[in-house]
Amino acid sequence: MNLELAKKFYKEMLLIRRFEERSAMLYMEQKIRGFLHLYIGEEANAVGAINAIKDDDNVVATYREHAHAIMKGIEPKRVMAELFGKVDGTSRGRGGSMHIFDKKRRFFGGYAIVAEGLPIATGIAFADKRQNSDRVTLCFFGDGAVDEGEFHEALNLASLWNLPVLFYCENNQYSMGMPLKLAEANPDIAKKATSYNIESYQIDGMDVLNVYDVVKKSVNKIRETKKPILIEAITYRFKAHSMYDPELYRSKDEVEEWKKRDPLIVLKNHLKNENLLEKLNEGSIEKEVEKIIDEAVEFAKNSPLEPIEDLEKFVYAKDIK
Repeated sequence: MNLELAKKFYKEMLLIRRFEERSAMLYMEQKIRGFLHLYIGEEANAVGAINAIKDDDNVVATYREHAHAIMKGIEPKRVMAELFGKVDGTSRGRGGSMHIFDKKRRFFGGYAIVAEGLPIATGIAFADKRQNSDRVTLCFFGDGAVDEGEFHEALNLASLWNLPVLFYCENNQYSMGMPLKLAEANPDIAKKATSYNIESYQIDGMDVLNVYDVVKKSVNKIRETKKPILIEAITYRFKAHSMYDPELYRSKDEVEEWKKRDPLIVLKNHLKNENLLEKLNEGSIEKEVEKIIDEAVEFAKNSPLEPIEDLEKFVYAKDIK
């Protein structure tokens, strides 16, 4: 095992975990308003997958996208400022939690509508193909998106036109609150790719090393063949769908059972098996992460609200630089 890579993954997953935990606290304090969808439990997916692509590759995400944005290189303080609705946020505070966006980092959303990112990712990949670019588009979506027509339309076009897209399904098994087995006649999402002649894999989305390895190989293959691939990552969110969700669709015992496979624990077990756990230096990483989160919150609190006279800006394309 590469110890330095494992340390990097642990720090990044812990950063996401602490960012989301602090966001939940700030939401209860009404510092953050609107919807808030936490990524706690799913950290291995954003960390493993985005580390496996190049900086110049594209990422399209869902409304549960704080982790993806941070992993794509957007500073946590700018993400936090966006959650606060402040002008120093990624979208000047206009998008909030579900609409993180950064063109410079090639992070193209953040979308509140289920499955909305799939056709957008397909379009971005089409543009890259027309420009003879070597970029790959990594498109995250949840199991709930499979119910939507956009899922099938995007996969069909990507296959027909040989587009460089990695469709990455974060299957946390409940969509918003419906068990997958009650929503899908065939709950094996990876198999659905067969209908569109797309290669697919089902992986352990709680194991960051497994995610990194499979995504790395898949992205390399996409660059060579210019054909799409679908990955279904079996994962689990430890928190509710959103802050308004009473979680009546699953038991506390089930959640606790899944917590035994916490991505942070899984990675530490890998290190333990390699006799490397004592070299992780958890305490030092925890302090470093805490400092980043504290600075992000302070930055967001001190960032100004957008001036009222600017509210009509950015309505038309001519206002966007």
